[in-house]
Amino acid sequence: MTTSTYKIVLAGNPNSGKSSLFNALTGLHQKVGNFPGVTVDKKTGKALIGPQLPAQIIDLPGTYSLYPKSPDEYVAYDLLLHAGSRDTPDLVLVVADASNLRRSLLFCSQVMDLDYPVILVLTMMDIAQKEGVTVNVNALSGQLGVPVVVVNPRSSNGLDQLKKTIVHTLSTPPVTRAPFVLIPEFGADTKSRINRLMAFRSDYALLHIASNFEKINFLDQGQKAGIDNILHETGFSKSKAQAGEIMSRYARIDHIIKSSVVAKAGREKNFSEKLDSILLHKLWGNVALVLVMFLMFQCVFWLAEYPMNWIESSFSWLQGWAAGALPETWWADFLVNGLMAGLGGVVIFVPQIALLFGIITILEDTGYMARVSFLTDRIMRAAGLNGRSVMPLVSGMACAIPAVMAARTIENPKERLITIMVTPFMSCSARLPIYIILIALVIPDTTYWGFLKLQALVMTGMYFLGLFMALLVAKVLSWIIRNKGNSIFLMELPVYRMPRWKNALLTMYEKAKIFITDAGKVIMVISLVLWLLTTYGPSGKMAAIEQRFEQLKAVQNGQLTTEQEEQMLTEKQEQSFAGMLGKVIEPAIRPLGYDWKMGIALITSFAAREVFVGTMATLYSVGDADENSATLREKMACQRRADGTKVYTLATGVSLMVFYAFAMQCMSTLAIVRRETKSWKWPLIQLLYMTGIAYLAALLAYQLLK
Repeated sequence: MTTSTYKIVLAGNPNSGKSSLFNALTGLHQKVGNFPGVTVDKKTGKALIGPQLPAQIIDLPGTYSLYPKSPDEYVAYDLLLHAGSRDTPDLVLVVADASNLRRSLLFCSQVMDLDYPVILVLTMMDIAQKEGVTVNVNALSGQLGVPVVVVNPRSSNGLDQLKKTIVHTLSTPPVTRAPFVLIPEFGADTKSRINRLMAFRSDYALLHIASNFEKINFLDQGQKAGIDNILHETGFSKSKAQAGEIMSRYARIDHIIKSSVVAKAGREKNFSEKLDSILLHKLWGNVALVLVMFLMFQCVFWLAEYPMNWIESSFSWLQGWAAGALPETWWADFLVNGLMAGLGGVVIFVPQIALLFGIITILEDTGYMARVSFLTDRIMRAAGLNGRSVMPLVSGMACAIPAVMAARTIENPKERLITIMVTPFMSCSARLPIYIILIALVIPDTTYWGFLKLQALVMTGMYFLGLFMALLVAKVLSWIIRNKGNSIFLMELPVYRMPRWKNALLTMYEKAKIFITDAGKVIMVISLVLWLLTTYGPSGKMAAIEQRFEQLKAVQNGQLTTEQEEQMLTEKQEQSFAGMLGKVIEPAIRPLGYDWKMGIALITSFAAREVFVGTMATLYSVGDADENSATLREKMACQRRADGTKVYTLATGVSLMVFYAFAMQCMSTLAIVRRETKSWKWPLIQLLYMTGIAYLAALLAYQLLK
């Protein structure tokens, strides 16, 4: 056994427990990137399988067979076929649902025929037993000719045995296996001629090259042309070969199942089916869905309130202490009102973002998120969307970027395009800090019947508002972009299970870390730039303000009143470079109830929506931090216009929330839409129409409520 890092690939059907096994093997040692040349997520992780066996675990997108239909499935397909790639596996763990073994064995047998070392990992054995299914593991292993290990990734039962099997498999010379099936429709002449053109690891790999060479990314144009000529000359029939293969595989799989490997007893209606009779009911299912959504946001507000208050008061105290302890210099001002204010604007929202992702993970773990897709499928179709559009839209509640990429599972190009165009309307986690601070500012902290918080109701309404607009725009686009034909929405409903609290905590940690390190970097940089722009301006104008207040100070025995100090700071901000920028766009946003400071926030938050809060923290903290400095929300609540009226009224707060609910304020999303559509046309259209809708809706909200 060497100490080199082995590549182990996890492959299997969707909902087979593959991701759970990946988390169990890798723990916190995970990294998410993209597969080379495509925007599909590539999850990799490090694991120490044995004392001298470090491994890189690669989690492939779920696929039902080696005949791909979606871009996600083509990623798994390319990696398994391309023997010379940098991700070529030393071992493939095929994860199979023991309660649905027949379907899982189809994919497993295909991977086996690619001549990789394979271990079949059976998950959900407890569910299989409840279904009356008994698997004879030793007999199944003997029939297949590969090791079979039973694992429960949720409890880590069987994980040690799996690691021992991996060590034994990788340390033992590979054994030549006979093909699972022979495919007479794929002639010897065709195989030999393609093999002479380019060598592959197995005859079965050659069949796939012949069947899908036009869509395989690692083949160059010369190789594709050569294969095309060979197939024409030998009269190869793709459909005949594929049909023969699938029939032969299922015939042998059925023989294995009938040979007492799997026994099925009669059973009564299980718990999941009983629960689905309520949660998937036309009436009660939708009532339960609305209730779950409301409770989710109720928990986000209630549970996060305590750590948020602690973080907010801690940063307020820290800024006040630093302002009193440090000398009155530019670098002290930079540290207190630039760095600390920007950092506070990032950290304050970590509890709520972590909680939101944790609750979503629990809902996915229990199996309920799949029911959400099922319940909303009818609504999606009424709006002109494909049923498969449900998952990207639901994912958009977390982040629009992976949600747009998730639309790759939609086969119809026009339906996929419509989904991509409307997904950013879903209220993502980047909007959450904006909603939180504005709701706290303008919505009373009222509780009805002892448990219903008005602020949580408004938050729930903002999420449904985004969904409503997404469906409305999708319907309009379905009239403009004509769809040819309809797609069928098929999805497997997993059984209900207890959530894995460890997995939820791991997700909360990862998402909080991503927010701080990724979004936080952007917020911090923009906060520091804003400090410079709000502190400095044209030297003549800034000097004139300072001179005027110095004269006033001399008249008043060397002191300015609190009101005069605030007036001096306000005048300096207005004459600063940031103030000049805000004044330029103020005429356009004044009808929405916004002032020049909000205008600056609208510009800076185009980098990322959550930058809005960091911008406010910087604008309202410049030169105003001492031992008694107020929190950001208190400072925003105290803001007054020239006529003495409050800046943040109900009308202004609702207008801002509506604007951010609809506007495309995210450069990263535009970049990913460009990459998915392979054109700047659609992201530019998306930017223009979403900004237009946001402006008109915010204008209407302000004019109605003022």
